[in-house]
Amino acid sequence: MTHSDIQTAAIMSAGMKLLREHLGVLETEIFIAKIASTDFDYTKWRENLWEGMTPQELFDRAGKATEDYQVPKGVKIV
Repeated sequence: MTHSDIQTAAIMSAGMKLLREHLGVLETEIFIAKIASTDFDYTKWRENLWEGMTPQELFDRAGKATEDYQVPKGVKIV
């Protein structure tokens, strides 16, 4: 397993955990099915995601996210 595979697994695990905790199992399944079956444009969705945020605010949020999502120590999210 490559370093990239480990990062991907950690991110996927954290994302699934968050979805289950905030939506529930059934709603998570519905969400994933809808995203996979539509022409959802992630690039367009994130276009203004960090608008108005300073680099320091973005850095601080990323650090908090690694704690909140329980990303394993040593895994770098890039």
